[in-house]
Amino acid sequence: MTIDLAALPDDFLWGTATSAYQIEGAVAEDGRSPSIWDTFAHTPGTIDGDDHGDIACDHYHRWREDIALMRRLGTNAYRLSVAWPRVLPGGDGPVNAKGLAFYDELVDALLEAGITPSVTLYHWDLPQVLQDRGGWPERATAEHYAAYASVVAERLGDRVTHWATLNEPLCSAWIGHLEGKMAPGWTDLTAAVRASYHLLLAHGLGMQAVKAASPGARVGITNNLSTIHPASDREEDLAAARRMDGHTNRWWLDPVHGRGFPADMRELYGVDLPERAGDLEVIGAELDWLGLNYYFPQTVAADPAAPAPYVRTVRRDGVPRTGMDWEIDASGIEDLLLRLTRDYGARRLYVTENGSAFPDTVRPDGTVEDPERTDYLVSHLAACAAAARKGAPLAGYFAWSLLDNFEWAYGYDKRFGLVHVDYETQVRTIKGSGRRYADIIAEHGRGRGRKAA
Repeated sequence: MTIDLAALPDDFLWGTATSAYQIEGAVAEDGRSPSIWDTFAHTPGTIDGDDHGDIACDHYHRWREDIALMRRLGTNAYRLSVAWPRVLPGGDGPVNAKGLAFYDELVDALLEAGITPSVTLYHWDLPQVLQDRGGWPERATAEHYAAYASVVAERLGDRVTHWATLNEPLCSAWIGHLEGKMAPGWTDLTAAVRASYHLLLAHGLGMQAVKAASPGARVGITNNLSTIHPASDREEDLAAARRMDGHTNRWWLDPVHGRGFPADMRELYGVDLPERAGDLEVIGAELDWLGLNYYFPQTVAADPAAPAPYVRTVRRDGVPRTGMDWEIDASGIEDLLLRLTRDYGARRLYVTENGSAFPDTVRPDGTVEDPERTDYLVSHLAACAAAARKGAPLAGYFAWSLLDNFEWAYGYDKRFGLVHVDYETQVRTIKGSGRRYADIIAEHGRGRGRKAA
């Protein structure tokens, strides 16, 4: 499949993405305190294979090697996250100088390599000490987050201009507090709704904190969104699709665009929001950019016996699927980019995550060929380019992920990386998908050169 790259701007960000807990390791080094994911991963039965992130990809010690990999791929941007418990081990209070210095040195090295750092302030690793005080269902956690955001932005904001407040708050709230499949492992609708509110309040407070510390900063949020399809044209399934769209998409998009929390979902959840005067204005402050994390569509049917939003996912026969058993549908990323442009007036969009897990085999010659992941990458990039041609203000694409890594509740069995990691030796090998990504990036650069000529 060919990709028409002409619609992508000359200054397009070609990046890869990671998160701190998934790659850094060194969980007890240089003053870092435990996060909720350290606690959750070491709770028996929570993670496939009883895996954990204690070592992960050892990026804390091998980051220079990983920057060299980015250069080999030809990327000009890198989306990383800062580990809150590495910077503020107490959740608030004294700054851990060694922890903050790690990110300071990493940012300098990225810039020296010609790679733009895109910093995510929260990618799920809440300090356990704050969880012990109530975690995200408590307003104080959002206030502590704002103080943490100030600390990081004051240190890095003279060089970092691209910031994300939160990564996928849906996962923190719904999967962590309602479904119990992620940290902290709760199954409490009231706690989940309260957590969702305080996460978005933290986003708004975080925007204020970053901009105060670094007036030139461009701040956004990344949401994992899905296209939602009804399993049939029966009224109950159409209503189920509407509820699922509210649960997955509108609950997270409407508030940050100044529309408040969707009334139909507030009624559905039946939980009073912990609102205070002025909160919605803070949450709904104008974004500099909006991030889309897209992996798969969802087809749903009504199921009154299921937890809110009272739907079940329907498996469609004959549809290709990834190693995560997720449907593959590249048209979904195009549809969502256009929806964000049309319905929410997005001024600048980034695909902040997109990728696929498949089993990989290292050949006797040491190479890793992954044609299924390569096809996924190319088809989704082609859909992104199509959305840009139709008017979506797409400014960058970050492939998930740079490295195979700790994939949350799935442990190390699921591999998303453009670079293969041998977890025993920590040897990195660029896969066929990574080489194809490098070729696409180079092709876009050649196109810029032809336009300049």
